[in-house]
Amino acid sequence: MSEKVYDRKGRWRNLAVAFRMSPEENADLDRRVALSGLTKQDYFIRRIQERDVVVQGCSPRILKALRTQMTEILEELRRLDSACDADDEFLAILRLVAETVNGMNNAAKSEN
Repeated sequence: MSEKVYDRKGRWRNLAVAFRMSPEENADLDRRVALSGLTKQDYFIRRIQERDVVVQGCSPRILKALRTQMTEILEELRRLDSACDADDEFLAILRLVAETVNGMNNAAKSEN
């Protein structure tokens, strides 16, 4: 039998949780997880416990997710005729990216 694997706090996580989502909800979740820099499991646990998800540091993975998301936002902005054509999901992602970049800028300023 294999040895139990414990997390950093000594907990043995042996329970699996599953649920169903629409493809759109899944895409939104994947964007949020990528922008957080966390694993999907850690992101779920923090959000379920109503704790804020704070992006720590500026890893290449987070920068790539931000770059990808900003490219998608730029394409969507070019497609829109006016801001009133934007749907709620697009505006939510735009807000999330702006908050992430703003937080990273504030962290960089406080380090200097």
